[in-house]
Amino acid sequence: MDYGAAYKDCYWMDFSVLERFMKDVLMQVGVPEADADIVTEVLIESDKRGIDSHGIGRLKPIYIDRIDDGIMNPVTKIDVLRDERTTAVLDGNNGLGHVVSRRAMEKAIEKAKSHGMGMTAVRNSTHYGIAGYYVTMATEAGLIGITGTNARPSIAPTFGVENMLGTNPLTFGIPTDEEFPFVLDCATSVTQRGKIEVYGREGKDLPEGWVIGKDGKTRTDTMQVLKDLNTGDAALAPLGGIGEETGGYKGYGYAMVVEMLSAALQGGSFLKDLNGFDEEGRKIPYPLGHFFIAIDPEQFLGLDTFKGITGMICRQIRTSTRSPGEERIFTPGENEWIAWQYRREHGCPVPESLQKTMVTLRDRFSLDYQFGFEQ
Repeated sequence: MDYGAAYKDCYWMDFSVLERFMKDVLMQVGVPEADADIVTEVLIESDKRGIDSHGIGRLKPIYIDRIDDGIMNPVTKIDVLRDERTTAVLDGNNGLGHVVSRRAMEKAIEKAKSHGMGMTAVRNSTHYGIAGYYVTMATEAGLIGITGTNARPSIAPTFGVENMLGTNPLTFGIPTDEEFPFVLDCATSVTQRGKIEVYGREGKDLPEGWVIGKDGKTRTDTMQVLKDLNTGDAALAPLGGIGEETGGYKGYGYAMVVEMLSAALQGGSFLKDLNGFDEEGRKIPYPLGHFFIAIDPEQFLGLDTFKGITGMICRQIRTSTRSPGEERIFTPGENEWIAWQYRREHGCPVPESLQKTMVTLRDRFSLDYQFGFEQ
């Protein structure tokens, strides 16, 4: 498989340049240096794993623009509302979700190391980047990691057309005895807004079955869908698809589980309270909620036994009979590891649309960068 072929029209940039650039931009809008380091680390980790929908492409439209609009605080004040032996509740005060979420997972890990399990809940947060970053914090500590977050309404419930639930990822990280952990990081919708944004940047129509219109039929008009997701004239289909025939009720149910755990444990906001607009259509904060769980396999029958079995499960899955014409079977987390093996040598692919955004940010803040794609 020629990994780079899919990015033939992109300019490949060194990750260290992208990291410095993102940090400098964040600090220009008032983010403290230590917090800018955390946000940059989460975003660049997404690009390293090949998850282009949640990396530097999100820097301006999600974080810089929201800080500019006054609906996200550049300085993250974290309040610990409750802190028990195995649980804690934190308030992010509408700061950067990456910062409070890293603190929350660190707490869950500390509690798991002491008591076998730890869980923390966060309210009044904001978009926290790829959920896989936080569960990998746990796997690197030899723990099982679980996280979920609610989000602005995007998914329609089965037999409905109104966007009620967020894309609400339910994410797991499990240590193995392989070079990389098992990481399942995906939305509870067929796709998520970030991937639709990627299609928009590439000028491509959406596949059928991703988005449902008010008439109950699938929609493929990417740019109009991005607008209509905000107005409620379009909604994402839950994982499994539109209706019941292909199991859409399953994704819908999991999205509700994440919504409840992201709001009810911490007394947070949910559903339409996360749409980002007031009754007059003015932008307001998205007070998101998250949860983080860490479990210590050492407190069961030992970490080595656990990792040996999880690794064996992955290997047996990969060596099972393949569908005709398919080269191989992948296990969750493997594609991201493969992406990193390629990208650690070649850098990060930056499409033309993102190049223009980077130049705009550089010029706005008079930053001293001369990008290779400008030569």
